[in-house]
Amino acid sequence: MKYRKELLEELTLKAQQLRKDVVLSIGVGVAGHVGGSCSAADIVAALYFYKMKYDPKNPQMPDRDRFLLSKGHVAILQYSALAEAGFFPVEDLKTTKEIGSYLQGHPDVRKTPGIEAGTGSLGQGLSIGLGMALGLKSDDINSRVYVLCGDGELGEGQIWEAAMAASAYKADNLVAIVDQNGLQAMGKVIERLNTNPLPEKWKSFGWNVVEINGHNMEEILTALDEAETVKGQPTVIIAHTIKGKGISFAENVVGFHNGVLTEETYNKALQELSI
Repeated sequence: MKYRKELLEELTLKAQQLRKDVVLSIGVGVAGHVGGSCSAADIVAALYFYKMKYDPKNPQMPDRDRFLLSKGHVAILQYSALAEAGFFPVEDLKTTKEIGSYLQGHPDVRKTPGIEAGTGSLGQGLSIGLGMALGLKSDDINSRVYVLCGDGELGEGQIWEAAMAASAYKADNLVAIVDQNGLQAMGKVIERLNTNPLPEKWKSFGWNVVEINGHNMEEILTALDEAETVKGQPTVIIAHTIKGKGISFAENVVGFHNGVLTEETYNKALQELSI
């Protein structure tokens, strides 16, 4: 499918804005998950500003599409998307992780508009998403569920239990997206609990598998659109990404999985992400 050049440019700029919002949310001197937020920014921009149906004035709209951030430690990325989409004021992002703020370090369905579930730090989102997808089918609601996972997160056994069940129940309204940036909290995924090769694993669990460059907007949109045409099995999009994408000193640096920005690096990041 061909996409308008203007659309691709608009979404790419939106992803850049999300990265900038992430940096503004983190601020100076406080640890924040900049690396995994920036690697997934293009994917999240495509979901919120191209693919998903929702109404920020009615977050509980019954036929909305659902987005679940299974790697919940990068909540600041979803908060940025929700703010830019109109669920709450963008200026509130600066209150993230403050005592009393409705924007905490992990997603909180009880406090934050647009959050579908409290997914904790990681590992639970695909199970919850499968339950939602099956519930939508049971209620004959033509909506889809998108679950964003990290590649380090795939070491969690619950992910694979959900993957097996999703295939068994033919949950074709469920899309998992793996942000495969190759790094997790303490180092390279291949040097910890190596979950590779991902395509072969997901195929063996009965999923339709699509591999893309997670920073190529046209490939992202194509994968999301093609997933809607697949019947009888769930789809996983394996997105090859760069941790810390867009911030030169953070790219592929494991220390920025949950890093602290100094005044200097904070200003440098904002300068590099300026639109």
